[in-house]
Formats: sequence, C-alpha cells, structure tokens
Amino acid sequence: MPHNLHVVLIEPEIPSNTGSIGRACLATGTTLHLVEPLGFEINDARLKRAGLDYWKHLKVTRHKSEEHFFASIPEDAPKVFFSKKADSIYFDCRFEKSSYLIFGKETAGLPEDMLRRFSGNVYRIPQYDDRVRSLNLANAVTLAIYEAIRQLGP
Repeated sequence: MPHNLHVVLIEPEIPSNTGSIGRACLATGTTLHLVEPLGFEINDARLKRAGLDYWKHLKVTRHKSEEHFFASIPEDAPKVFFSKKADSIYFDCRFEKSSYLIFGKETAGLPEDMLRRFSGNVYRIPQYDDRVRSLNLANAVTLAIYEAIRQLGP
C-alpha cells in the first residue's frame, strides 16, 4: 500500500474494538499489530462480528510482548504514540510513510514507562468536554489513520 502505515495495539482488551480497528486497517491498507496479552481470543464471536468477514483478509501480526514488538521493527522506524495524557495534539504530528501508530489498552492506555521513554513522540486527540474520560479506541485509531493519510496524500 502507498503509505505502509502500521497500527499497534498494546494489550487490547475489547474484541469489538479490535474487530472495528481491523476493518479500518483493511480499508486503508494498514497493517495491524497485536501485542499480547490480549483480553480475548482471536476467534471471539464479538471480534468476528465487528470485523465481519474481513478479518481473514487483514494483514495482522501478533507479538508476544512489548519487547518482542520493538525488537521486530527497525530501530529508526517512525513511531507515534497516542495518549490522553500527552501535551501535544496529534494535529501537530508530522506523520511519515511506514509510521507505527501505537495505542494502549482501553482501561489503562499506554504504560507509563513507554510514555516516558518516547515522550517526544506522544500525542493526544483533543477533547473539549472534561466529562468525557476518553474516546473509544476504535474511533481514536481511525482518526489517527486518516490524519496520517491526509498528511501523506491519498
């Protein structure tokens, strides 16, 4: 695909979110990386329902841990981390081809040590009402993919 984007889910917990993210990845030619432990089985009916019959066409890679994931990609690969705790807004991020868009699990987000380690590359999607704790993970991933594509060109 022209952009060679990658979405990375660190320990995803909700199968329907992962299924929806898989659908968005397939629609955009984006590779999905799932970092274990997962909060569900890949054969979970909720995952299949959200991903419909698209899952079999999706380019997906499973990694046994964060360490295995980071060891499997080029050290200089562009990495963009998303967290509601970030100061910088993702509109300020300059996406590159072959970027890895990295998201944490639904209940806790990305691990604090990862946020510290990559602090210069952590962005948030703005929210304008403090009553909302966070966006749904599938919505956040889709926004990030399409912002990257918008910047990189169709």
